[in-house]
Amino acid sequence: MEARLRGIDIFWQEARIMLTLAWPMILTNLAQTAMTATDVMMMGWIGPDALAAGALGSNLYYTPMFFGMGLILATSPMLAKELGANRHSVREVRRTVRQGFWMALFISIPLWLLLWQAETILLLMGQEPHLAHQAGQYMHALQWSILPFYLYIVLRSFISALERPGWAMVVVAFAVPFNALANWCLMFGHLGFPALGVVGSGVATTLSNSLMFLGLAVVVLRERQFRRYRLFGRFWRADWPRFFQILRLGLPIAAIVVFEVSLFNGAALLMGLIGPSSLAAHAIAIQISGLAFMVPLGFGQAATIRVGRFFGAGDKEGIRRAGWTAYALGVGFMTLTALLMVLAPRLLISAFIDIHDANNAQVVAHAITFLIFAALFQIADGAQAVGSGMLRGLHDTKMPMIYAAAGYWGVGMPLGAFLAFRMGFGGAGIWTGLFLGLAVVAALLLWRWLTRARWAPAEVA
Repeated sequence: MEARLRGIDIFWQEARIMLTLAWPMILTNLAQTAMTATDVMMMGWIGPDALAAGALGSNLYYTPMFFGMGLILATSPMLAKELGANRHSVREVRRTVRQGFWMALFISIPLWLLLWQAETILLLMGQEPHLAHQAGQYMHALQWSILPFYLYIVLRSFISALERPGWAMVVVAFAVPFNALANWCLMFGHLGFPALGVVGSGVATTLSNSLMFLGLAVVVLRERQFRRYRLFGRFWRADWPRFFQILRLGLPIAAIVVFEVSLFNGAALLMGLIGPSSLAAHAIAIQISGLAFMVPLGFGQAATIRVGRFFGAGDKEGIRRAGWTAYALGVGFMTLTALLMVLAPRLLISAFIDIHDANNAQVVAHAITFLIFAALFQIADGAQAVGSGMLRGLHDTKMPMIYAAAGYWGVGMPLGAFLAFRMGFGGAGIWTGLFLGLAVVAALLLWRWLTRARWAPAEVA
């Protein structure tokens, strides 16, 4: 009995640590989502063409941008392991951060060259010439935001590994209103600025990401706990062994991110083939699910840090405890949101559309149906987000990449298309495919964790 009570106490202690670490990450994720929502909302104020051009540009921008971000995210488990092995480590931490900066520049250059051709790419995809031109001009301003955003991610990984993620939240809290103000000034020509339209939104995003990086850089330079690492001193010196270590760990993470992002982009394209009301309802359900997803995503990020530090310390019991605690918190939260989607779908939908307007009746009916599937989808999505973070803390990324490819594109997309068009289930068929694809990935990641977490830490790598 005493051993059981002691185990419960240890769990709650880890849960408190996990919540303390995760909640600033969750709020940071939500704040960054709010910035994207602000951009889209203000594009809509200009007009439907501006919104369409912005959507085309954003869809083209996010997949390569997320690929590069996956490479940069490899710094997080590496830093956590180094600090777990030696909490006073300075040189090894500095090596990883500096080569994270190198990786940010290394991947930004080819992405800039690719995105500069946005108009040509969109024309080859059969888009309307005037929308492709406007989207290309938008991209010429937006693409420069990639490098400062990646540099910010490196610094965020650094302070999170030191279990001080609150500073990232503070910086983003300033960036969100700045982004809104910059959009308002540069898109519409307020306060004496030129009215640049949708291009102004690209400039605003670049300025906001630059502010986030510079703000966090100032914190790192001035805060006593951070400045002793001297991260910016002689960062131009090559360290190829560490650079390629980041690349080896980061490439599978980048692939996982691209598989997931492209799955949802593909689902939206398929939904558009069914009809406008289905597409609108899908957009509402995805927005609701996406907001809730920020919570397990934060727990997954926290799990990477906690598991990684125990992994570096060689603490097998700590690895299991941290992983299962994050899993319970993340999946538990998503279970609650799933219940809300089933019990009060009209309340959630009313935040996006007038549910009493007869013209919206078909959209509302579709959205209610999609939210039932989204409730199941929520639990699977939360499980795979936290499970991926847990395994990332063990530097285990290659097999999760294979699982993601198999689940998302071997099961989710083809099954969704088959159910939607061959079996006549429409949008419900696409959501069934999304759920089953995510469920397969979540189950495989859980099996992988059960297998690996029982090994000795020295064998996990």
